[in-house]
Amino acid sequence: MVWRRVQVVSTMTLREFHGVLQVAMGWEGIHLYQFIIHTARYGSWETGARSPAMMLGELKLRKGSRFLYEYDLNIPWEHEIRLEERQPVKSGAHYPACTGGDGDCPQEDCGGPEAWMWRRDNAFGYETMDDLEITTEFLQEVAETKSLVVLDAPDRAEELRAALDRLKERASWHDG
Repeated sequence: MVWRRVQVVSTMTLREFHGVLQVAMGWEGIHLYQFIIHTARYGSWETGARSPAMMLGELKLRKGSRFLYEYDLNIPWEHEIRLEERQPVKSGAHYPACTGGDGDCPQEDCGGPEAWMWRRDNAFGYETMDDLEITTEFLQEVAETKSLVVLDAPDRAEELRAALDRLKERASWHDG
């Protein structure tokens, strides 16, 4: 699971809060979004949602309240937002502030939650371990013989090339 804890002020608008969430996720805000709060939708005007100009404090949320933030509505990412507690604004503090979190955020245009989970699982699955083993065996043989003669065997060279291509493709899933 990927999560972030952020502190914001009650005078922040939902539009500004959307921007905070984008930064917390490492995204650029290129897709439509909406908040669903008490069955009302606030967000991108293209969705027919209410204006996100409303301030967080106007929502009358209590400690423990939850609402939904959806982003990239074609293949939506759904984020549960929870109000953990209300605190007085601290003198000299800067808001918003990210005070905790865990997990690497998915790339913005990775194909949605299902595609991201498939890529994440595939990147660390058995096939990856097989490709790393093929590559490691090749490097060990080159180091021991101090020669690239192992590449003279066409089957062996093709096996290594295919393993390296798959590893490179998996790496591109993380690099964007």
